[in-house]
This record gives sequence, structure tokens and C-alpha cells, in this order.
Amino acid sequence: MGFFRGLDAEAYDRQYSDRELLQRISRYFAPHLRQVVGVAILITLIAVAGAGQPFVVSWGLDLLVASPQRLDVVLGLLGAVLVFGVFNWIGNWLRRRVTARIIGEIVLALRRDAFDASVGHDMSFFDEFHSGRIVSRITSDTEEFAQVVQLITDLLSQFLLVLILLIPLFRTSWRLTLLVLAFSPVVVLLAFGFRRIARRVTRRGFRVLAEVNASIQEAVTGISVAKNFRQEMTLYHQFAEVNRQSYRVNLVRGYTLAAVFPILNALSGVGTAVLVYWGGLATAAGTISVGNWYLFLMSVDRFWFPMINISAFWSQFQGGLSAAERIFALIDAEPTVQQVDEQPVDRLRGEILFDGVCFQYTDQEQVLENFLLHIAPGESVALVGHTGAGKSSIARLIARFYEFQQGEIRIDGRDIRGLDLSEYRRHLGVVSQMPFLFSGTVADNIRYACPELSDAEIEAVARQIGGGEWLETLPSGLQTDVGERGAHLSMGQRQLVALMRVLVQSPAIFILDEATASVDPFTETQIQEAMEMILQRSTSILIAHRLSTVRAVDRIVVLEQGRIIEEGDHETLLAQGGHYAELYNTYFRHQSPDYRPGGLK
Repeated sequence: MGFFRGLDAEAYDRQYSDRELLQRISRYFAPHLRQVVGVAILITLIAVAGAGQPFVVSWGLDLLVASPQRLDVVLGLLGAVLVFGVFNWIGNWLRRRVTARIIGEIVLALRRDAFDASVGHDMSFFDEFHSGRIVSRITSDTEEFAQVVQLITDLLSQFLLVLILLIPLFRTSWRLTLLVLAFSPVVVLLAFGFRRIARRVTRRGFRVLAEVNASIQEAVTGISVAKNFRQEMTLYHQFAEVNRQSYRVNLVRGYTLAAVFPILNALSGVGTAVLVYWGGLATAAGTISVGNWYLFLMSVDRFWFPMINISAFWSQFQGGLSAAERIFALIDAEPTVQQVDEQPVDRLRGEILFDGVCFQYTDQEQVLENFLLHIAPGESVALVGHTGAGKSSIARLIARFYEFQQGEIRIDGRDIRGLDLSEYRRHLGVVSQMPFLFSGTVADNIRYACPELSDAEIEAVARQIGGGEWLETLPSGLQTDVGERGAHLSMGQRQLVALMRVLVQSPAIFILDEATASVDPFTETQIQEAMEMILQRSTSILIAHRLSTVRAVDRIVVLEQGRIIEEGDHETLLAQGGHYAELYNTYFRHQSPDYRPGGLK
């Protein structure tokens, strides 16, 4: 159907059998076994009380038929019904309370595992899959799974009730009870027939919800761009289309799941009608007393309700299983970056060697081929080249964000694939082209990698840059709230905070994808001072866009289509008049203080 367009499974999605899913789900129940047993006991008591009420009423009716004037029997019946009702209410309240706690803790653990798996994936995972859809699995799908936990406890209650109710049914009339049970397989088989359909429509429902979440996230994230270009209505229409698709898909899902109960109720109605007819004949013949006939009818009515619930359970349960399937697929997604060992990384000198490295993002996109590069400990290297030359790819491979296909990358003589990845990255300082700041204060963002630092220690380091003048430009100094993604700060201020975050960390290897955004001369000076402090302490790989940065490094590596075509310092390469000179005239020459339009400087 046309409105299912765009609801295909993600590449990491997989299908699990009901047995596999139930085994995985049971692991989350295991730590709460005591509470589950407590709920089972409560359910048993509630089921016994529910089944016992018809017995008491039946016994009272027989007494009233024999002695219609006995007021004590009437009062006793009323009191017994009240006691049963109060007990049922208290028992259900306790059951729901304990169940709610179990559900909360299971969802807490499931979300923790899903989030942990998500942040553990390499960067290629987030390049390929939309973050809004990932968020939907961690939030919406786990919430849907919580409903399944509730269904499981309800199912247990209904199952116990059915078993208990079989006792009075058989005691009253075993022939009629066998007739009741004869209808049960029909009801169960019909409900199971809905299972595959229910799983399919619920999968689509979750996928379209993920599309809605992704659309909202993209709209909110890009709202400033939309407003700049007066495209608010475009955002609205894009969301409206996804929202209408969600409406249609969930309407089909609702119709499918809603069809289960009416059909099963109709079958139970046919069965009850047959029982009423045969039971009426038995009562008229005197083989069953009025009280026993009442008991049988009440028990049958109570029997059909849990039977229908149990039969419909698998259709309803598919929603939760589909949610669990999507969550477990996220958790089980295989990482692209594969570490072959977990060697400890206590200290790094910062030596880096690319030895015959081949790297491609896709089969059709070869970035590096038989790439060779050696960076000495403490050396600063600028990577320059046109867009697509491979500069950012080299930096990402050093940070181990992506997996290379051939060759070796060695850090201090050790294969990067054999290092403990978490420990290795503690020795890295990375500043991306668009520095990302988390909500909080400037101080909070600076101490992000070193949470033990005090405000006084952070301020001492910050004042080493230009005497701390840049702090005076912030409304509340280090306690200035940066806003969402650093929106309260200028681009230059964000770069300074990102550089400070690296500076306090004192990394062995520093990677900078320098932003191209122009900043005022004052901030430019502050940024350069911060960078010089980092360059003195670390092996540095800079994707350079500023002339001041290119001149400050020990070596410039010129790249073209994933190959090194020139190496040297700024003056030597400029004098050669090769590719670097061309890049200089294109990107850097206008940044020189001696530059005059129309003249060569």
C-alpha cells in the first residue's frame, strides 16, 4: 500500500522468534523474582476470591429458596459480597502497586542497556541511521514494552482464574463443562491466527512513530535555518505528511487489534446461548438446582472473560514483542569498529604511523588507498587539500571512529586495533569543525572530560590565555549558561570553550578540524594562544583553514584524492609553486595582513 512507503526496516534490524524474545525478556525479570512471586500469590488470592463469590451466592440462593423469609441469610449474602468486593479491591491495588514497581525497574534497565549500546556504536552507525529513529527505540518502544509487562501479570491472573473456575463448573455439571471446553480450542486458534497480522501492523506502527520523532527532531534542530529562509510552512507540510502517514498506519493497526475481541466475544456468546438452552432443560427436569444453575451461569460468564483475554493475549502481546524486537536489534547491532584486543594504555608518547592503510566509507567511495604517513611524538602536522582529499577521514581513523579495511595504524608502535578503546580515547583531545557544547555552564563544559576539576583550577588555566580577557566577554564568566548546543555564545567563544576542554585534559594526541567560520580579531588571537599551548604539549593533527594555523605547525601535509603529494613547511612549499601554492592562493592568501586585492602578496 502506498502509505507504507518509507517504513522499511533499518539495516541492523533482525527478526527474533517469540521464544528468543521471551528468553531475552525473562532475563530482565530475573532480578525481580521475589516481587514476581509476591504478585503471583496476590493474583492467586484474588482469583480464589473471585471464584469463591459465586459459591457463597449459590449457597445463599438455595437457602432463600428453602426459607424465603430468613433475613439473616439476606444480610449474610450482602456482607459476603461486600467482603469479597473489598478484598478484591485491596488485592488488586497491592498487585498494581508492586507490578508498577517491577515495570519501572525493568524499563529502567532496558533503556539503560539500549542507551549504552547506542553510545557504544561507532560514528559510521550514526552517519547511516537517523538519530531520531534511534531515540524513538529508546523512549517510545521501551514505553510500549512496559505495557507488555502489565499484560503478562494480567495473563497470569486470568490463567489462574480459569483453572480455579473449572472446579465449580465440573462439580455443577461435568457434561455442560465439557461443552464449554469444546468451544475453547476454536477461540484459541482464531486468536493465534491474528498473531502474524498483529506483529506486522505493530512493526509498522513503531516505524512510523520513529519517522514522526525524526521529523520533529529535524524540524526543531533546523528551526533557525527555516526561519532565516522563511520556510516554516515547508517544515509544517513535511511534518503533516509524516503525521498523516502515522494516522493511517495506526488506524490499520487499531482496526486489526480491535477486531480480535468482538469476534471472540461473538463466539463466546454462541457458546453461552447453547449452554443456557441445555442448562435450562436440565433445571426444568430437576437435575440441577436453581442455586447450582446460577453458580454455573456465573462461573461460565467469569470463565469466558479470562478465556477471551488469554486467547487475545498473543495478538495484543505482539505490540510488546515488536517493541522488544526493535530494542534488542539496537542492542545487538554489530559495531563496525572491531577491536582484536584490550591492551591497557597507561601513557602515550603520541607517535602515529599509517602503514598501507586502505579506507572507504562505502564500496563505491574509496578514500585512502595504500596510505603512508608517519607523525613523530610531539610533532604538529597540518592536513590541507581540497574537499574530499581525505583530511577528515585521517583524523577520524586516528580517533578510531571508523574501521579501515586494510593496512595498519600504529600508535607508539602498537596496532590501534589491539588497544583498549576507552583507555586510548582518554589520551585524545578532539575538537570538531562545529564545536558542540552541552547545556550547562561554561565551567561544566570545560570540565567535561575532567569532572574532578574545581572552578578555581579551571579559571587558573583560562587566565593563561590572553590574561583571561575572554572571560570578561562572558556575562557571568565561567558560570555563564551556554544554552542548548552553545546557542548563547558566539562561534568564536564556542571554539575557545572547546579548546579549553582539551587544554585541561592535556591529551597526548590532539585532533582539530578547524572551523571555517570567521571570528573577530580579538577572539582569533585568543584561539591562537589556546592552540599554541596545546601544540606545545601534544602530537597534533590539524585540518587547517586558517593561515595562522598553517604557519604554526612543524609540517604541512598536502593531500589530493587520498594521496600525499607534497610535504614541508609553509615557506618551502610556497616557494615550490606546486599544489600547496595553489591552495594558499585560493584559501589562505586573503588572510595575510599584507594581502591587497589585485596584488600578489
